[in-house]
Amino acid sequence: MSEPLNVSDYERLAEERLNPGAFGYFAGGAGDEWTLGENVAAFNRWVLRPRMLVDVGAVTTRTTVLDADVSMPLLVAPTAFQRLAHPEGEAATARGAAAAGTVFCLSTLSSLSPAQVAAAAPQGKHWFQLYWSRDRGFTRELVAAAADAGFLAIVLTVDLPVAGRRERDLQAAFEIPADLPLPNLPAHLGGGDFHAALGDVVDPTITWRDLEWLASLTDLPIVVKGISTSEDAQLACQHGVAGVVVSNHGGRQLDGIAASLDALPEVVETCAGQVTVLFDGGVRRGSDVVKALALGARAVLVGRAALWGLAVNGEEGVRRVLELLREEIALALTLLGCPSPEAVTPAHVTRAS
Repeated sequence: MSEPLNVSDYERLAEERLNPGAFGYFAGGAGDEWTLGENVAAFNRWVLRPRMLVDVGAVTTRTTVLDADVSMPLLVAPTAFQRLAHPEGEAATARGAAAAGTVFCLSTLSSLSPAQVAAAAPQGKHWFQLYWSRDRGFTRELVAAAADAGFLAIVLTVDLPVAGRRERDLQAAFEIPADLPLPNLPAHLGGGDFHAALGDVVDPTITWRDLEWLASLTDLPIVVKGISTSEDAQLACQHGVAGVVVSNHGGRQLDGIAASLDALPEVVETCAGQVTVLFDGGVRRGSDVVKALALGARAVLVGRAALWGLAVNGEEGVRRVLELLREEIALALTLLGCPSPEAVTPAHVTRAS
């Protein structure tokens, strides 16, 4: 195959390189994977509306997200167990994101601690995705470790009180290798049914009231990831978070719920500028990013796209995937008549007929 030209090309190459269990883990979703497919299909329900004779002689993709200057309105989402995709795992992804000029979000379910990521990519901008442990002392230490390592935000994932039923993993009898380091967990998940073991790591009893305790631990902005309804968006705003991520966990938790893009407008309307609204789910093209911007997102996060780059060519693969997406974003902005991401408005998108 010639040099990959887009995210789909990288995905095909990644499937060739990865063992079936690892690829299925990264690619799969919950149940019948209807929501997984809807995340991608939802972008076809919207079409862009270009405007002509606008000065686009100096188009930029640069923007700011939670006060971080980034090269584009696209960040790298937290994804687990990246050493299953490449021996350098999160270190390579963090360096690739830094080279592309954007934020890398480290998963709790990673093989590196925040300090190790900071050392691996000292020029990068990093956020830490938190799974709230039953052990509050450990959670406190983890949040402090992220702050001490210079991370810029805490991203609390709230849509995983238990792991969803991911049948690809069950059919493949997929297990996390027993020797895979997981320094951000109080207990190891390797060598068995990690879906069941995750229930011993994540605290399913936390509520919105517990955010006050989390906020008391750190001065870092807190972003709540996994919001898909106006009701939860309102509660997030009431509890003082800095941002929300409209997300259904990549279709990996509860099958049969709305595509993230379909949920985005009601969350944006409810938040009404009170907090930063971010988005993830189904992004495969730069034009998808621009559609999400038009529907009110400040920026999007991509997980699988970066993983496919990692699997194909490590750090360089991550960088190249992100650069391809940035080039597509720039092209879409130019042809829409938008000199910057901030110039994208709801008038630039409409429902497909």
